[in-house]
Amino acid sequence: MPDMIAFCGLSCTSCPAYQVTRHDDFEKRRLTAERWSELFQTEIKPEGIYCDGCQTEGGRLFSYCRTCRIRTCGREKGLENCAHCADYPCDRLSRFFEIAPLARAGLEKIRAGF
Repeated sequence: MPDMIAFCGLSCTSCPAYQVTRHDDFEKRRLTAERWSELFQTEIKPEGIYCDGCQTEGGRLFSYCRTCRIRTCGREKGLENCAHCADYPCDRLSRFFEIAPLARAGLEKIRAGF
């Protein structure tokens, strides 16, 4: 399966929510909800761990992805992802890179290819 890169540069196909959705694995969904609940200090139920990836048109999205401002901006601009944006990297994306350096690396790799 080809890698689906989110607007922010993270790999959707590597995300546990995407993987448990693809494999319809309830036990992994339950474990992911448990881990994310601890990590994000909020209650995340296994029923909420469904995602078809950031690039999906009308598919299922994890709750955070539905409200992600980076995703919203990229979709409004009609971009494949933020690597293709004339404003790259914007302030919002730069702040995100502070907590997700792998996202920056993913987008930089895409930008190097064009």
